[in-house]
Amino acid sequence: MNLASPKFALRAVAQSVARELGPQGIHVAHVIIDGQINAARNASLASERGADSLLEPDAIAKAYVALHRQHRSAWTQELDLRPWTEKF
Repeated sequence: MNLASPKFALRAVAQSVARELGPQGIHVAHVIIDGQINAARNASLASERGADSLLEPDAIAKAYVALHRQHRSAWTQELDLRPWTEKF
């Protein structure tokens, strides 16, 4: 909870900048990576939590590329990336 205010402020800044720069053709988006990224140091977590419980770096990269390639008429302002889990 101690990061809630700063994270909300970051989101607000992204929205303001998007409105300011959008008419100039500059796409601004706020991307949330809500989870741990699969890396060598997290290998034990993947085996404990199961398949797709950590964010794959290639999947994150593909999401950023898709964001970059969006048509200007349908820009995403906020993108929330999180791993699948059975707990939902």
